[in-house]
Amino acid sequence: MKNVIFTVISFFLALQLVAQSETNVNTTDRPNIVFIMSDDHAVSAVSAYDDWLAEIAPTPNIDRIADNGMLMTRTFNTNSICGPSRASILTGKYSHINGFFKNEKGGDFDGSQVTFPKLLQGAGYETAVIGKWHLGTAPTGFDYSKVMINWGGQGTYFNPVFLENGRDTIVERKRHSSAQVAHDALKWLDKGRDKEKPFMLMYQFKAPHRPWEPAEEFQSLFTDGDLPQPANFNDNYSGREAAKEQWMEIENHMNRRDLKIPPPEGLSRREENTYYAYGNKGEFWTPNDILQGAALKNWKYQTYIKDYLRCVAGVDKAVGQMLDYLEANGLAENTVVIYTSDQGFYLGEHGWFDKRWMYEESFRMPFMISYPKLIKPKSKNANLLLNVDFAPTFLELAGVETPEAMQGTSFVPQLASNFDEVREAVYYHYYEYPKWHMVQPHYGIRTKRFKLIHFYYSMDEWELYDLDNDPDEMNNLYGQLKYKKLTKLLKKKLKALQVKYKDDMSLDQMRKMTDIVVERVYNEENLNTR
Repeated sequence: MKNVIFTVISFFLALQLVAQSETNVNTTDRPNIVFIMSDDHAVSAVSAYDDWLAEIAPTPNIDRIADNGMLMTRTFNTNSICGPSRASILTGKYSHINGFFKNEKGGDFDGSQVTFPKLLQGAGYETAVIGKWHLGTAPTGFDYSKVMINWGGQGTYFNPVFLENGRDTIVERKRHSSAQVAHDALKWLDKGRDKEKPFMLMYQFKAPHRPWEPAEEFQSLFTDGDLPQPANFNDNYSGREAAKEQWMEIENHMNRRDLKIPPPEGLSRREENTYYAYGNKGEFWTPNDILQGAALKNWKYQTYIKDYLRCVAGVDKAVGQMLDYLEANGLAENTVVIYTSDQGFYLGEHGWFDKRWMYEESFRMPFMISYPKLIKPKSKNANLLLNVDFAPTFLELAGVETPEAMQGTSFVPQLASNFDEVREAVYYHYYEYPKWHMVQPHYGIRTKRFKLIHFYYSMDEWELYDLDNDPDEMNNLYGQLKYKKLTKLLKKKLKALQVKYKDDMSLDQMRKMTDIVVERVYNEENLNTR
């Protein structure tokens, strides 16, 4: 079944392409690459974007990358969920091609296929990945790896368990996970790498992923009163049938673990897990009889958003430590530094938390890049970019040929100019249902102004938005006579993109992808056997 649905590149082809890359390298002064990625970091919580949280929760160290380079304002992911986004970044391919299209019951990442770290490694780069991985199988294409593997591959904020070089299991008890990742990355840069080679480091954080557990040093932030709510916090989802069905409302679907409500004493492990999960499916609970209605909803929101932003503060500190190290050791001038997230996140917009949707808050990714030899400080770029573009871009910067099988497009030319277009529209496809949040599978197209989405799994609903006049996506225009001609044009463009990206299967085939059950093999119990 999986052979029908997606293309798996064989191990031997991977080796062949890596070998070919060695003969296509510009060996003169190749840049180092530090790829920094957090998990679920919303654009609105990066102050460089000057969004609604910029003054409340500044990120001065992350902003340094934009100040020294370019801020990309229209960067999007192809499937807004952790593992699939990471797989697309590594391979430069859409989820249905690289095979990792959902986190839940979709199997593990095929590590034999071609990735940009493998190609860089084959071209003489020293490569490392440190921090969150969340792809199941052990990393391949890296000279050094130390990745979180507990909690289903999510990792934990405290006492995280790491797998080092695919062999050794290490429990780190001294530091919060963000601080531990920073410590390990700086240690590798300083003492663990071959300093005669250019390097590529993937520096990746669990934070600010659920359940939002910040380090003690940030607990004092945001303690003076309530933070503001986003404008559409009380959205009633009028005209959007799929949005009415989800299980990701702050008011109704946050559990006791999310909001740090301790269990009674004496519970078994199973009973404790049940206690903490209460609320996931809409079960009503309140920490006390006084909190009800709008007051309860606001309490949940304030507890959530403050812990989320405290976790972001920890990431910002760790980013600053990396930038300081590069500058202090004379590496900043010849190092490409990227900051991004695997996708965006809802911070109360539409009354939600989590991601998955093609709506802007989760579809859009923060992305900024500095490289003093090429990019002017404080540059901005509004081109439509995708996470599948990252791999071709890194390869071109390193002087390594991009395999034709990669579906992304390098945006190196755009790093020096904001005038050349990479593309006129981007394509998106999300598959996972019903876990975890009952978000209907959907695909769609976004141009600079318009967005068309089709929800197809157990409904047949279309949505159309004019982003210039409705940036919060509250008014579904689909079906209005005034937009009939535009809708027809967008559907034509959408079909063309599906053909281009080899995602033009039938709706029945798409539904079968959602229904596939492939248990993940890689887990804490058998780490040392793989």
